[in-house]
Amino acid sequence: MIKRTSKSHIDKILSEKKNWKILDIGCGFNPSQFATTVCDVLDLKEQYSDKKFVKLDNENLPFSDNEFDFVIASHVLEHVKDPTKFLNEISRVANQGYIEVPTKLEDNLVFENKKAHLWHLTFDDVNQVINISKKIQFFEPILAVSSIKKLNNYFRDSLLLELHWENTIEFKFNENNQKYENISILSLFKKYFSKKFRMLLKK
Repeated sequence: MIKRTSKSHIDKILSEKKNWKILDIGCGFNPSQFATTVCDVLDLKEQYSDKKFVKLDNENLPFSDNEFDFVIASHVLEHVKDPTKFLNEISRVANQGYIEVPTKLEDNLVFENKKAHLWHLTFDDVNQVINISKKIQFFEPILAVSSIKKLNNYFRDSLLLELHWENTIEFKFNENNQKYENISILSLFKKYFSKKFRMLLKK
């Protein structure tokens, strides 16, 4: 089972589970406050005096089956070379967890995402399935990560996909057969300034 949720709702759940073993994978320097174990490809053991740190050396998570009560994968899935392997691994080491990824809109807006992200992810609410497709850059990015974080305060639902899964993670790959043309940011700005100029003339 997998469904939409919110990070605030997940944080509330985890805050009430004092004895849970919680894994945060791929979080870098920003782990969940509720994580008891942090796993990352970077060697960050000196950063985590209050949590157990495990370095990830390959695609197989170095943990036993159902070792954790909950696993957090925030802004990781869009980076991995093999999403099937990754999703199977996180559902192997825990029986539920939280996945957070950028929407197509955020993915296209941010400079740092252009080359670092490999996949677009959407969610089918009817069939409760994650749809995975190769990333398409529809327009040239115009924002830095710091800027998008500010926008997240007001437009989080439009910029982030937040999912809570239990027992299994249903997903499928989709071909990018959709016909599209790249959106010209320059053209959009020209139309914006042209409109603003006409409005000024009317005053």
